[in-house]
Formats: sequence, structure tokens, C-alpha cells
Amino acid sequence: QMAPAVRAAWAEYYHLKPEYATAQRMVTALKQMGFDYVFDTNFTADLTIMEEGSEFLERFTHRDRYHWPMFTSCCPGWVSFVEQHRPEMLDHLSTTRSPQAVLSSLAKTWLPEKIGAEPSKIRMISIMPCTAKKIEAGRPQLAKDGVPDTDLVLTVRELARLFKSRGIDLKEIED
Repeated sequence: QMAPAVRAAWAEYYHLKPEYATAQRMVTALKQMGFDYVFDTNFTADLTIMEEGSEFLERFTHRDRYHWPMFTSCCPGWVSFVEQHRPEMLDHLSTTRSPQAVLSSLAKTWLPEKIGAEPSKIRMISIMPCTAKKIEAGRPQLAKDGVPDTDLVLTVRELARLFKSRGIDLKEIED
């Protein structure tokens, strides 16, 4: 899966003009590296927004049952900060998973049914702009039977190094 911010970040890394900085070009490069499917985390970002919105409405209509204000749980850096430095605010965090966590879970449950694959054969690799997503992927609550939903998180810089090591020139490939 590829986070929306990755498109801008990788284009900047390669000094690409905007017309070359397309998600389709990134998909071509990932397919050349051997990826079978490439998903845009935008999809689950929308799901996360809807879920957090529903949670907010529940909390708002039952204010006496919840702590206020409600904070997003989408950013693992923020969640880690609260856990480590402001644990008294944990009840303020939304219970919604991040877009990365939602898509990874779908890839390990829904996707195998749709493509006729064994769930154990699915590997979810996230391409994210933030190293905190690596920590999030290792959270035990984001695993099923000890198997993480997100198997690996690559930063844009790590991905660029992989492209370079494989001889993939993003200026030369087609969308």
C-alpha cells in the first residue's frame, strides 16, 4: 500500500516534474519489482474518517460517558507521544485504527477471499512517509495469532534505494 504523501515525496526525491509524479508510474515501478497488487491508502483514509466521525457523534451525543476532547488515532507518532508522555489522555484518543492498519487488515482477511489465495501467502508492505508507521506495524494489537497485518514498512528513501538497486529509472518508465 502506498500513502498519499508518498507520491509527492518520491517525486521530490528524484527531482521529477509533476507530470512524471503519478501514482500510475509508481505502480509500474512496484510491479517491475515483483509486487502483485498495489493499493492506495486513500481508500482506507476515507474509511478511517467515516469511522472517527461516527465515533465522534457517539461521544458527542453521550458526552457524560466519554472524555473530551477526542483526539485522532491516525498518527502513530501522536499515539506513542500520548502513551509515553501523557498517559492520562489515553481515553481521549479515538479507538479507530489508522488507514495503514485498516488496509493491512483488509489485505489479510478480505483480499485472500477475493483472489482465491491463502491468507498466509499475503505479504502487506506499506510505503509511508513517516518512520512512526514502522513502530505501528509492530504493535501486537495489529496482528492476528501473532502474524502482523503489516509485514514491512518502507520509507520513501528506502524505496528509492530499492528502485536504484534494481535499476528502475522512474524518469524512463511508463504509467
